[in-house]
Amino acid sequence: MNNSNRMEWVLAALFLNLCLVLPFFVGNIPTFGQMLLPMHFPVLICGVVLGPKYGALVGGLAPLTRFFMIGMPPLLNAIPMTFELATYGAVIGILYFMLPKTKIGLFASLIGAMLAGRVVWAIARMALIGIADLPFTFEIFLTGAFVNAFPGIVAQLIFIPTLVLALKRAGWIKHTNTTARHFT
Repeated sequence: MNNSNRMEWVLAALFLNLCLVLPFFVGNIPTFGQMLLPMHFPVLICGVVLGPKYGALVGGLAPLTRFFMIGMPPLLNAIPMTFELATYGAVIGILYFMLPKTKIGLFASLIGAMLAGRVVWAIARMALIGIADLPFTFEIFLTGAFVNAFPGIVAQLIFIPTLVLALKRAGWIKHTNTTARHFT
């Protein structure tokens, strides 16, 4: 394992820890946490900084790790969130790799990942209908994925591009469209 690879694992661990810690800032008000989506931020940034492999890994580990550590989010929420966040990390990493490294490319990557993650969340949530007898209608999907999450969506669209651009200026994001490490 070379130093570059070690640094990627250290950064992935940092992003995972941010996923575990950030919800504590809004955890006393569960509705507020569902609105601000604190676990999404580190996963999306991880996908840009480290690529789809690490983005998917961090996104897939975060909800279940947090559930097994402190019991939150509840398991029936953590399971669909696991697939949703893994999708966020993978899709933003792939799109950011493929698209031009412009603000428009970054926004397109972010929006594409956000939409793909919500679709995967809905599919995972529908799969739980037979297991847990949870109701899930199109209205519940729209409310959970967009209406209740609107403040978090707006915050992601403002802060993630700002943070990514700051990380690029600081030299933390150096890859280009020809970087092969994203898919290895």
